[in-house]
Amino acid sequence: MAKKVRAVIICGSPECDLEFIKSFINRGDYIICADSGYNIALSLGVKPDLFVGDFDSYSGDVDTETEVVKLNTHKDDTDSMHCAEFCVKNGFNEVVLLNAAGARLDHTIANLSVLKYLALNGVNAKIETAGETVQFLPQGEYTYSNLNGKTFSAIPFGCDKAVISYEGEVEYPAENLTLDSSLVIGVSNIFRSDKVRVKILSGEALLILNH
Repeated sequence: MAKKVRAVIICGSPECDLEFIKSFINRGDYIICADSGYNIALSLGVKPDLFVGDFDSYSGDVDTETEVVKLNTHKDDTDSMHCAEFCVKNGFNEVVLLNAAGARLDHTIANLSVLKYLALNGVNAKIETAGETVQFLPQGEYTYSNLNGKTFSAIPFGCDKAVISYEGEVEYPAENLTLDSSLVIGVSNIFRSDKVRVKILSGEALLILNH
């Protein structure tokens, strides 16, 4: 397979924004459709490189130029997870998941777990929606630039607690702040400078940036 700049996974949420999805697909992207995500590609006139699915939510034909990975309908994981495993196996360093949130809550949470899987395997991965960008942040330091005035939230994910610090100006400063998964703190902060460093000192968190 010829290496491309990044992989874009089009998931199958029925709450899709076609114009937004189209705006995020760049020439040269490796396009992967997770089952009924293929309907979205067809609606946009986009020819995917790869179809991954069990054909439980898409039952039509697939273009002969699109590679097909047909999955068993009786499986434990999701079509999106198989797409993510493909990306890791084939060495993609950047992955964007589109149409991955909304409608069924269980599918949205499952896609957050896909995001975690990608991040823990060294992939720069994001879920992009018309309203937000979602990243999974394991322990480490992350720099955000030119987002002054944007709202963001940090929420523990996959753990009971996460300890976080911010370097740079934010509306609600934090130094060694413990975020507890059973308490609502860390939500609706605001970048107040052009460069902020987010430090996850222990645990893991979702960083949700509102557009």
